[in-house]
Amino acid sequence: MESFDKQLLQQLYLPPKSSHKGMNGKLLIIGGSHLFHAASLWALTIASRVVDMVFYSSVSENNLLVEDLKKEFRNGIIVRRDDIESYLEEADAVLIGPGMMRTKVKNEGLDINNLEEINHLKDEGEQSYYLTKYLLAKYPHKKWIIDAGALQMMQPEWLVPLKGNVLLTPHALELERVFGIKNDHSNEVASLAKKHQCLILLKGETDMLCSPEQCFEIPGGNAGMTKGGTGDVLAGLIAALACNNDLLLAAQAGSYFNKKAGESLFKRVGYYFNASDLANEIPEVMAKELHL
Repeated sequence: MESFDKQLLQQLYLPPKSSHKGMNGKLLIIGGSHLFHAASLWALTIASRVVDMVFYSSVSENNLLVEDLKKEFRNGIIVRRDDIESYLEEADAVLIGPGMMRTKVKNEGLDINNLEEINHLKDEGEQSYYLTKYLLAKYPHKKWIIDAGALQMMQPEWLVPLKGNVLLTPHALELERVFGIKNDHSNEVASLAKKHQCLILLKGETDMLCSPEQCFEIPGGNAGMTKGGTGDVLAGLIAALACNNDLLLAAQAGSYFNKKAGESLFKRVGYYFNASDLANEIPEVMAKELHL
């Protein structure tokens, strides 16, 4: 197990002076549901401050909410679920899962081969299952960040064909749900990453990040970061950084910046901050840490 070396932050991509629109990252976020509105919006909030373009695809209610946020979200494009594939190839990375529904899938063996069939499923949890399965299988060459609802609905065997182009962002209970492991999860993360050829960021008091080859510990943060939505902010930040950086570096830096933002907030308000406060604090922390 290695400690995170903040000198790695110097390897992060910074927009060159000659940049033009779209050059500094395009991210597709697929998330949200009729029940969970805010999760994907927190991911959207931070991502839109890091990359040039965010393609945002959710259920119709959430898409309308984002329309109302256009004053802040100027460089984004709202994408209907039926049109995801038109934007997926253009995106540099894809975040799937924040706010997506979970359920027990009754018919895992259904032969569903297109988005139209998936989007017409009545159970949103089954939509999460089949949408994640379909997109991972069809686009294994993309960088994937799998979080929350999509993470809890996926099957581990879907990961190997992605050949390391995928990061999972579970907390301890999600890791147990996906992989069926018990007790001390930390002892299992390295072997799981190697077996399934993926990156795993196990969120906790100290984040543990494992690739198939190595593991890192990223300490920091505080108990104020246990509030709902802070994980969605982290997923959105990592996904945005992954657009122009190696996925392992993006996960290391995202975890570090997220924890540092929590520490910065604690100095001012103690434990009394929320996910929106965290998303607003991260850009200031990044600028300070990167000496901009």
